[in-house]
Amino acid sequence: MIERKPFDTLGGGDHGWLKAKHHFSFGDHYDPNNLGIGSLRVWNDDEIAPNSGFPPHPHANMEIITYVREGAITHRDSLGNTGRTEAGDVQVMSAGSGIRHAEYNLETKTTKIFQIWIIPTQTGGQPAWGAKPFPKADRSGRFVTLASGFADDKDALPIRSQARVLGATLRAGETTTYPIGAERHGYLVPSSGVVEVNGERVEARDGVAIRQEDVVTVKALADAEIVLVDAA
Repeated sequence: MIERKPFDTLGGGDHGWLKAKHHFSFGDHYDPNNLGIGSLRVWNDDEIAPNSGFPPHPHANMEIITYVREGAITHRDSLGNTGRTEAGDVQVMSAGSGIRHAEYNLETKTTKIFQIWIIPTQTGGQPAWGAKPFPKADRSGRFVTLASGFADDKDALPIRSQARVLGATLRAGETTTYPIGAERHGYLVPSSGVVEVNGERVEARDGVAIRQEDVVTVKALADAEIVLVDAA
C-alpha cells in the first residue's frame, strides 16, 4: 500500500527563524492518527535562517538523524562533540540515557534539513554522536545506506534501531529498486525532483508511507534526490 502525503497538507509553522513542516504529529501539531509509521516517529522538514538555530535542549531514548538538504548545520552537545555537516551529508545522535545539544545555522544562507527520529530498540545507554559525508555521486542511480542498526551495513552511520536510512540520486528516466519486505514499514521523501513510487506520482517534499510492499520501485520523472527510511 502506497499513501502519499502532499507537502502542502502537512502541519507546521513559520517562526521567523524557522519554517517547519511535520510529516507526523510533532509539538503543537498533534494528530492521534498520525504518530509515525513503524518505529519511525518524526520526519520534520526544517528551513533555518542564517545565524540562528535550535539552542541547547535535552533528548533521551531516541535516534535522531539529520539529513542536510542545503547549506550546513553546526552541532554542539553536552558530551563535548562539535561538528559541521554540509549538504548531502548526514549526522546521527543516539540520545540514549540523556543528552543536551544545539543545532545552529552559522552560514550566510538558509539551511534546509530533514530531521528524522526513530525509536531505539532498547532504552538507556551512553549517548553518542557522529557525522559522515556521503557524496551524491556515490549514490547515483541507486540507494546507499546512510544510517543503519544492522551490523552488515559497515559503511553507514550506526543507529540503535532495526532500521535503515537510505539515499539515492536519480536522473530523469532512471529507475531503482529497494527490497523492503512486506513486513517492514517505509517512508520516502524526495528532497528534490519528481518521482513515481510503485506507480504513484510524488512531488518534491511530499511524503510516501509504504506498507505491505515487497519492493519499492522509484522512477525519476525529473532529476531527483531521495531519502527513504526502512523501519521495523
